[in-house]
Amino acid sequence: MENASVVTSFIMTAYYDMEGLKYLYVITFLLLYIITIVLNFIIIVVICVDRALHEPMYLFVCNLAFNGLFGSTALLPPLLSNLLSHSHEVSVAFCQTQSFCLHTHASAEVTILTMMSYDRYIAICHPLQYHSIMSLSKVYKLIAFSWLYPIAAVAVIFSLTVQLIFCEANIDKVYCSNHSLVKLSCTDTSVVNIIGLISVGVYTSPQVILILYTYSQILRICLLSSKESQIKALKTCLPHLLAMINYFSGGLFETSQSRINMSHVHYDTRLFLSLYFLIFTPIVNPAIYGMCIQAIRVKIFKMFSSMCKLSPASQKRIMK
Repeated sequence: MENASVVTSFIMTAYYDMEGLKYLYVITFLLLYIITIVLNFIIIVVICVDRALHEPMYLFVCNLAFNGLFGSTALLPPLLSNLLSHSHEVSVAFCQTQSFCLHTHASAEVTILTMMSYDRYIAICHPLQYHSIMSLSKVYKLIAFSWLYPIAAVAVIFSLTVQLIFCEANIDKVYCSNHSLVKLSCTDTSVVNIIGLISVGVYTSPQVILILYTYSQILRICLLSSKESQIKALKTCLPHLLAMINYFSGGLFETSQSRINMSHVHYDTRLFLSLYFLIFTPIVNPAIYGMCIQAIRVKIFKMFSSMCKLSPASQKRIMK
């Protein structure tokens, strides 16, 4: 216990495996961060500036883009800094802060996707009541809830984590997570683990149930509808389905590589699996919504055509 008091910083040992290709990693992650900022910023600006896009679905997409920027900024600038550092050392306070931000980002992503599934359910199953049910005031409340709920849920777990005393200083990852912090504690973490599991269950179960319910009802309506209505429903749900599949697949990748012994797997593969949902989800989401939703796609192309002064004929070809 005496040795535990001297642990005031952690060493991110995973960075030592990246030393040989350090500058290649720096260039790669920097480009990914720039792409993330540009794509999400475009989505946010287009939706915020154009009042015609101040509809529930587009406001949720805007919120998803903002969360992408939040998560990427919590991860990539520190990652780049650590790559260029020789010690690969971070303070306990910074590690706890980064962990809180990344868990909040991940939790908010699930909540926003859940709100979007509810929005699609109302649009397809109750189209005549859509605008009365999904009023702007209600949408703003749902957006506020999609942030306050994750922050509160993550705060419950981290209120216990910050009280832990750490005996070890080595974290075999390129970022801090609650799981990696708990593993370094020299105090009994059984209570923290139990409360953490209960909190995750209480937090995720209602959202998973709501997603399954909304899409089961959408599927039921589609089976009773005409072919034309089925195609229309598929088009309106496709971006959200792709976003969910992409995010939950990435979450499964990270969980598998952090909970299962994958020492036999090449390091670059393990690194990709651990970072996929944090790096590629914020890139894929704006690409999906920007290209699949015609209203957003048209506004983006109009914005760029006015900047690049494309001819009307060129604009028509792009928007088709």
